[in-house]
Amino acid sequence: MKSTKDNLQVIFEDNHIIIINKRAGDIVQGDKTGDTPLSDIVKQYIAVKYNKKGNVFLGVVHRLDRPTSGIVIFARTSKALERLNKMLREKKITKTYWAIVKNRPEKEKDTLTHYLKKNPKNNKSTVFSKEIAGSKKAILHYNLKKELDNYFLLEIDLETGRHHQIRAQLAIIKCPIKGDLKYGAKRSNPDGGISLHAREIEFIHPVSKENIHLTANVPERVIWESCVE
Repeated sequence: MKSTKDNLQVIFEDNHIIIINKRAGDIVQGDKTGDTPLSDIVKQYIAVKYNKKGNVFLGVVHRLDRPTSGIVIFARTSKALERLNKMLREKKITKTYWAIVKNRPEKEKDTLTHYLKKNPKNNKSTVFSKEIAGSKKAILHYNLKKELDNYFLLEIDLETGRHHQIRAQLAIIKCPIKGDLKYGAKRSNPDGGISLHAREIEFIHPVSKENIHLTANVPERVIWESCVE
C-alpha cells in the first residue's frame, strides 16, 4: 500500500524539519514513472495540518531507494536544508540500517571496503575490489544482529553513501537482501519491496542544536516483527 497524507508515518516534526518512516514502494522524489512522490504527499500533509495557502517549501535532504523502507529527512525551511546538506557532506548524520539476508556472512562482524561504479542503463552498481575509472570508494560496517528461521538480520552502519551501496556490497559477499532480485535474491517480496530498512538516525538539529536520535518502526510483516521480538 502506498503512502497518502492520511497514513503518512511521521516520526518527528517541528518548524524546521519533518522526518518520515517511508514505506517500501514509495519514491522520495518525482521520477520518470510519474508516480506521486513522498515529497508531494508530505507537502500536502503540511498544507492541510497548518492551513498553509500557496506553495509549501519542502527540501529533500537525502533519498532512499524505492524498494527500501525507513527514515527519510525533509527540510521545512531553506536554512535547515542548507545546514542539513552541509552535515551530510561532513558525515555528521549517522544512519543505521537493518537488512534481512538469505545467507549467513562468514564473519559475524566486519568492515566491507569496495569500489562501486553505477551503470545508468540498468540502474545498478557493479562492485570492484580495486579502484577503476569512474568508480567510488564504498565502506560499510555490519554485524550479525539476529538469526531468524531461514534468514539473518544484519545491522549496518554506512561510512559512505553510494548508489545501491548496501545492496551491492552485501550481494558481493553472497548475502543478497531478501526480495532484492536486482542483486541476486531468488524471489521477490509480496509487496515488491526489499528487506532493507533505514532503522535509526542521529544528528544535531540544524537550528535548535538539540541531539535528535530516532528509530523507525519496522514494516508490518511477520519476518520484520520477528526481528524485534
